Amino acid sequence: MERNNNRVLVRFDALQAFIGAALRQVGLPDGDAAKVATLMAQADLQGSDGHGVIRLAPYVKRIRAGGMNPRPQIRVVHERAAAAVLDGDNGMGHLVVSRAVELAIEKARTSGVAWVGVRASNHAGPASLYARMPLEHDMIGLYVAVGNANHLPPWGGAEMLLSTNPIAVGIPTASEPPVVLDMATTVAAYGKVKAKAKAGEMMPEGWMIDRQGKPLVDPSRADEGFLLPIGGHKGYGLALIVGLLAGTLQGAAMGRDVIDFNRDDVSKTNTGQAILVIDLRAFGDPAHFKAAVDQVVRDLRNSERLDGVERIWLPGEQSHQRREQYRANGIPLSAGVVADLAVLATELGIAPLP
Repeated sequence: MERNNNRVLVRFDALQAFIGAALRQVGLPDGDAAKVATLMAQADLQGSDGHGVIRLAPYVKRIRAGGMNPRPQIRVVHERAAAAVLDGDNGMGHLVVSRAVELAIEKARTSGVAWVGVRASNHAGPASLYARMPLEHDMIGLYVAVGNANHLPPWGGAEMLLSTNPIAVGIPTASEPPVVLDMATTVAAYGKVKAKAKAGEMMPEGWMIDRQGKPLVDPSRADEGFLLPIGGHKGYGLALIVGLLAGTLQGAAMGRDVIDFNRDDVSKTNTGQAILVIDLRAFGDPAHFKAAVDQVVRDLRNSERLDGVERIWLPGEQSHQRREQYRANGIPLSAGVVADLAVLATELGIAPLP
């Protein structure tokens, strides 16, 4: 590790190995631990630091408390040619959702389009990880999920009955970076609030308000308020629809049934997620589509800019650049996160992060 501007730079493979060692120590089989470790490290690699290794200690705590099953028997409970529902047996969300994506890709090869949803899952990291998985198969991925704690009231309300309920879409390209939209239905995901708190930084105005409707910028006071939806009432409506599709449709938790996994380490969260996969071959030659997307990307990037704007970015481009930069130079982790990982290593009796 090396320090850079109050951040600690960690190699991807070192982070991946550390996470895997911790998960094996709390009961995950070798293959499952390696799979989850890769996905968690990939979250940090792309800059999704609210969903990466910062979540390791809470995961470990939850597994030790019996709130999450380290050896799940993931199974299909409903199935048709182009659809399925998986029961995750309260396993780590990374394992459950990965299985859902694999099944959706397999079905889409035959049916052209496939929807696979899950119930009895858990937090699975950033949505874009799963929307990206179909890309290498010349397929589009659309992922939706119910967040693991309610931080959003209905528009005009004060009772938090909805979560950040993210949506992500991955669209393949020919030579440009893939177009990958990953967004919460709130202005900021709650993981970003946690990351700001761990780094000792304030939040921008517009992320949260308190119960008097005033801006809330101190992440250590997050419990005193709630997140704001994107686009006002439109974001509230989108959060509701995503929750119904990702949760209610699969028989997973939604609304009052959502368990706050930040406060409750024992109860099953019954988290719901779903992936829609579209095979480009069902619509023609994938090469033609990807070349057309490349052209749209270039048209947007090279279009006329407002004064003072250096570059127009496409969804997913900055994450793509971070992957290349962090893989070459190291992943920046806050000193607070590194300190927590050192404590965790001592508790588990594993080697510290190198």
